[in-house]
Amino acid sequence: MMDAMDHKVTVTERAAKRIAEIVATEKDNSMLRVSVDGGGCSGFQYKFDLVAQREDDDTVLERDGATVLIDPVSLGFLVGSEIDFVDELIGASFQIRNPNATASCGCGTSFSI
Repeated sequence: MMDAMDHKVTVTERAAKRIAEIVATEKDNSMLRVSVDGGGCSGFQYKFDLVAQREDDDTVLERDGATVLIDPVSLGFLVGSEIDFVDELIGASFQIRNPNATASCGCGTSFSI
């Protein structure tokens, strides 16, 4: 049985810092929308968009000056996930550690359930 914390999506300190840096250069778009779309090499793919406003049914995550929005359909795929920002030799990117994914691709942006 999962406890209440297992249902929560979290944003790491690194991700929050990077989101705050990105939106600081944006005039209108001050929030990051994380969504899940059909497609990608594994069946579903993560999508990251800067947006100006939230929808009434969005889940809103706030940390260290950063705001992340997740729509209700995408939230179902992201339950228990951690949104992180990784800066490695091969590149810098947002990554999602998703306990629901049964497989993912090498690029880290698509997954299957």
